[in-house]
Amino acid sequence: MDPLDLVRWAAALCTIAAALMVAWGEPARLVAWGFVLFTVAALLWIGASVADGKADLLAQNVVLLGVNLWGVWRWWRRI
Repeated sequence: MDPLDLVRWAAALCTIAAALMVAWGEPARLVAWGFVLFTVAALLWIGASVADGKADLLAQNVVLLGVNLWGVWRWWRRI
């Protein structure tokens, strides 16, 4: 397995874990950490998409990074 595969797997696992945390919905601390994990996943996906030359995946995750940072900002104020 090459290093880029490890990045992709880490991104996928972070995305799954973050989705579960945010979907759970409470406590607020769990949701806030879910958005932090989503942010990490978006950064990993951005790195993988740059390395792969995949503009569609890059654009998607740049937007999701912004959404996730907004989620971090919103939820961290609640805890």
